[in-house]
Amino acid sequence: MERSATSPSALTGAVKGNGDAVFAAIVRCSAALILLGLGGMVAVMAWGARGAFARFGLGFVFDKAWNPVTQHFGAAAPMFGTVITALLSILLAVPLAFGIAVWLTEIASARIAGVIGTLIQLLAAVPSIIFGMWGFAVLVPFMAHYVEPLASHTLGRVPGIGTLFRGAPYGTGFLTGGMILAVMITPFICAVMRDVFLSMPAVLKESAYGLGMTRWEVVRRIILPWSRSSVVGGVMLGLGRALGETMAITFVIGNANHIGWSLFSPGNTIASLIALEFPESAVGSLKFSSLMAAGFLLMLISLGTLVCSRLLLRTKAAGR
Repeated sequence: MERSATSPSALTGAVKGNGDAVFAAIVRCSAALILLGLGGMVAVMAWGARGAFARFGLGFVFDKAWNPVTQHFGAAAPMFGTVITALLSILLAVPLAFGIAVWLTEIASARIAGVIGTLIQLLAAVPSIIFGMWGFAVLVPFMAHYVEPLASHTLGRVPGIGTLFRGAPYGTGFLTGGMILAVMITPFICAVMRDVFLSMPAVLKESAYGLGMTRWEVVRRIILPWSRSSVVGGVMLGLGRALGETMAITFVIGNANHIGWSLFSPGNTIASLIALEFPESAVGSLKFSSLMAAGFLLMLISLGTLVCSRLLLRTKAAGR
């Protein structure tokens, strides 16, 4: 009676084949769940917004009125506030985060860099409502009593840019909102930049220093070109956080449905508008649909910024 024998290598190959197939199925399902989740959110927001777009059409995007009494809604004012505060936060946060990351990786000692790096990571874990409370209790009075009056009496008289710095010093407004967002997103951007700069091969920097380059030249000509895509990714991460931030910005922006070119003007964002108005909106009402439409527009804005960043990276890569 013959007995069939199976070699150990064949058994090992069969186990590996089965393991690879299971692993491949798991990662495919994970990727599909991400796509389904994102697509489901977009579909739910679009379906909930159908009433507002059917009533107001594309005029909803360009109308700055938001009047629940007359049932007249538009998203221009919160969209304006969202974009302005996000841009201000990026303008303030990116240079600060870049400077901190360069100092931690190129100048500071290993012990100090480790302590400061840990504190930055802890700052990134602080809840947004804490930033909002701090901004309302500390930053708003400071802006109202010192920064805004000084800026109004100096920069407000400069032709051209003076319009940006005129207005009553309430303390709340677009500038304060941008500053509180900058404080929030700086740790995220800095952490990404620091990790990327640390992962750069040391031989590249040592070769540049050996050729006589200064520290600034090494950063500008060696480190930044090598880490461009990751740095842009970190900036986009911070921008996405700034666009969707809710509680912190609600405390300090003033929550007025207003479009003004003064940085001291109170305003609102899409996220703050939804946070304040959504609990009072009946499901199926026109106001509820308008809030869903505003959320849908916020998702489109976030998607647009991501697409623009990818196109920018491709353009720079093609030009090299």
